[in-house]
Amino acid sequence: MERSRPLARRRLVTLLTAAALAASGTTALTSAARAADADLARNGGFESALDHWTCTAGTTVTSPVHSGTAALKATPAGADNARCAQTVSVKPDSQYTLSGYVRGSYVYLGASGTGTTDVSTWAQSAPDWQQLTTSFRTGPSTTEVTVYTHGWYGTGAYHADDISLTGPGGETGQPPAAPGGLKTGSVTSSTVALSWSPVPGATGYAVYRDGAKVSTVTGTSTTVTGLTPSTAYAFQVAAVNDAGESARSATVTATTAQRPDDGGGSSDLPAHALVGYLHASFANGSGYTRMADVPESWDVIDLAFGEPTSVTSGDIRFERCPVAECPNVESDAEFKAAIKAKQAAGKKVLISIGGQNGQVQLTTAAARDTFVSSVSKIIDEYGLDGLDIDFEGHSLSLNADDTDFKNPKTPVIVNLISAVKTLKAKYGDDFVLTMAPETFFVQLGYQYYGTGKWGGQDPRAGAYLPVIHALRDDLTLLHVQDYNSGPIMGLDNQYHSMGGADFHIAMTDMLLTGFPVAGDANNVFPPLRPDQVAIGMPASTNAGNGHVSPAEVTKTLNCLTKKTDCGSYATHGTWPDLRGLMTWSINWDRYSNWEFQKNFDAYFG
Repeated sequence: MERSRPLARRRLVTLLTAAALAASGTTALTSAARAADADLARNGGFESALDHWTCTAGTTVTSPVHSGTAALKATPAGADNARCAQTVSVKPDSQYTLSGYVRGSYVYLGASGTGTTDVSTWAQSAPDWQQLTTSFRTGPSTTEVTVYTHGWYGTGAYHADDISLTGPGGETGQPPAAPGGLKTGSVTSSTVALSWSPVPGATGYAVYRDGAKVSTVTGTSTTVTGLTPSTAYAFQVAAVNDAGESARSATVTATTAQRPDDGGGSSDLPAHALVGYLHASFANGSGYTRMADVPESWDVIDLAFGEPTSVTSGDIRFERCPVAECPNVESDAEFKAAIKAKQAAGKKVLISIGGQNGQVQLTTAAARDTFVSSVSKIIDEYGLDGLDIDFEGHSLSLNADDTDFKNPKTPVIVNLISAVKTLKAKYGDDFVLTMAPETFFVQLGYQYYGTGKWGGQDPRAGAYLPVIHALRDDLTLLHVQDYNSGPIMGLDNQYHSMGGADFHIAMTDMLLTGFPVAGDANNVFPPLRPDQVAIGMPASTNAGNGHVSPAEVTKTLNCLTKKTDCGSYATHGTWPDLRGLMTWSINWDRYSNWEFQKNFDAYFG
């Protein structure tokens, strides 16, 4: 049984077979017609990643492959069938054969825009590589067709490789001229904005950084992300059309800004920090813990919670736990003195706004201004170091027409960003800003963003992304709650569930690598610095769903900081500067004999 004969050898066999048919008088294809045929599909073996392909949800993998070193892997989800397509120049009134090798369940291969009858073929189940083949004739005025492969909604991942379209080549003309006018725009510690003049006849532009292609865009501007602070880079662009790629433009250079440690309020945090929430305004089964009794291991203490007087008022109040509920609660004077003592020891104490019961929707400019003034009052009264944003539930959602996380326009999003920037400006560089979103509002954005192109999705999906992105240079720590979460798709296009190191590794890798939002390769959420990221975990089984044992916590840290104990998920880097861990909560950890804290101390001590 033939397994994976090399592609070049298969094509040679095909040509020899055609010659034998012609010599024997077989007239299925004349030798003249066969000589004119060519494989018109570009990068059909996916050896150059996804160049020339437009995919809603796809990546390239090195195993399994049919031939060569790479193949396509795409995973349908919800309203997306994981379509990958490219447009090919053809001749009118000509015969073409489309073929490719696939594996997985429900894999389709087809062609549209033929000018006659569009065609497709599919396999319901292909546990090993299976060839799909179909053919069509172009219409009398057809000069290009779109070939594609896709899966079926909500089914598993599929693979495709060695896709070819054989037939007479179309009139592709000449590649476009090289772009002119390339210049840099705004520069941050991790991004450089570029723009250039349009080129007649170009259908897209390839962007190069230090000689390597980093993206392909359709417009005449882009922002290159994921850069290293205080580093010089050289950029070029080339224009692209069906005939190929132009010469590259003149080179422009830019040096990224210095890492904004001071601006983010993180310069005086330890290299590896332990963050915890202190139940300061309520009691539950874990009992009340006095500020003075919080052990020295905790570097950031989040006071839970400041809550609004109503959902849309923006008026945040922080009420100490009453004596009737917390018999051992300290006085206000003792509480404030204990905060000062913690700060004198180098600890940060923040007010956390929101929580499960504190829905906050800044729907108006008035609510935004009230938020700023009321939060300032709390910070000033208790002498706090900054703010933790723990908006949950229905606090943040996206309007149906709000589709670009880099340019949000939903009032609750825009007003929150404005309010936090105002607080940052008021308190200066030492202001500590942290966020504790749920996975639904961050990593789910890899698959879904807002209501989606066709509507019907939950408008809260990915809704924290514009807030994080707009405030990334002011952000001290992002510690996503890796608990109370449903399964989330990672960058390997597999779903990951709570209960072990794998979930934390996959979710954190997404933050440190960056990811295309809603599967759009031209709309990438840039990675955060590792010193801006801590991993949120429950302190005990009582604290929340998704608790993992100390051994699994250690595996998580080993994988992300040392690339050992990684299991089945392959990370996209190694980050020894990962800031640390966050937990809900200090109270619950005390209830469990400080198991979470002791494990952290043992690992980083």
